[in-house]
Amino acid sequence: MKTLTEFIIEEQAKYPSASGNLTRLLNDLGIAAKFVNREVNRAGLTNVMGYNDEVNVQGEAQKKLDVYANEQFIAALRSGGECCAIASEEDEKIIAFDNDVSQSGKYVVAIDPLDGSSNIESNVSIGTVFSVYRRLSMVGKGRVEDLLQKGTEIVAAGYIIYGSSTMLVYTTGRGVNGFTLDPSVGLFIRSHPDMKYPEAGTIYSINESNSIYFPEAIREYLKYCHADDPETNRPYITRYIGSMVADFHRNLIKGGIFLYPGTMKNPSGKLRLLYECNPMAFIAEQAGGKASHGFGRILEIQPTDIHQRSPFFAGPTYMVEKIEEYMKEFSPDFGK
Repeated sequence: MKTLTEFIIEEQAKYPSASGNLTRLLNDLGIAAKFVNREVNRAGLTNVMGYNDEVNVQGEAQKKLDVYANEQFIAALRSGGECCAIASEEDEKIIAFDNDVSQSGKYVVAIDPLDGSSNIESNVSIGTVFSVYRRLSMVGKGRVEDLLQKGTEIVAAGYIIYGSSTMLVYTTGRGVNGFTLDPSVGLFIRSHPDMKYPEAGTIYSINESNSIYFPEAIREYLKYCHADDPETNRPYITRYIGSMVADFHRNLIKGGIFLYPGTMKNPSGKLRLLYECNPMAFIAEQAGGKASHGFGRILEIQPTDIHQRSPFFAGPTYMVEKIEEYMKEFSPDFGK
């Protein structure tokens, strides 16, 4: 039973040229997650539920916990000194640290501090999603260009799910490992080594209430999911929480596909490429699965804006490839 810190240090030791900077950055994220977890668990007892009377750059009403989580991760990364800039869902522009220590940081972080925060009052699992890139600029404050990199350039990605237990799941491109927080000692303990999608997925997760706005390919795919075919484990089971981290995590554990397509009203979908789609796509691939925008690999999209959106499909490879087949056959020009 290894702690998160022990595991990260052991992984670093496998690479003699490693400097330890990424190790310290991942530990900083783990520390911030503990503070957020504490407030999430006390949400019904303290004044952190409800809205903050402000709207973020996405046009979404900010919850008090959204703001708190954002502040905690920013503070942890600023004080750690390994990160020179952050792109956050809650901030219109990047946050470029101006202290001398952080300006020399070798990494930048894209983060959704609190995914699924609309579920807070319902006591439903919510989470944090992050991805880490090496900075491109050499000196001074971090720049937007440091963050506008393809997902193929990610050096680490992960999510924290605040649920019946709190878990941190992450990868540095060498498999996926999950760590559960033991609240009695305040440590993340490795509980899910080498996480992989089950070979036979039986779950599909999508907000079917939007089906009237879905492209034809998605409507046809849903018919496929509903069809009776025991040889392919159909009909599939519908499971949808409305918190991407929670839906993705369940499907990774039990086997299933997460779908957030573009719609007639929003062809690019709702999820943000940089700090939602890319990190989850990186994890999906490292877990033996696949992630697509419907016509190709998510990680190969070149971002042009830190809040850029993209359709998103992730799960076992054969399930995602089925979606791509349907998009090619029924909606080849959708979103183009």
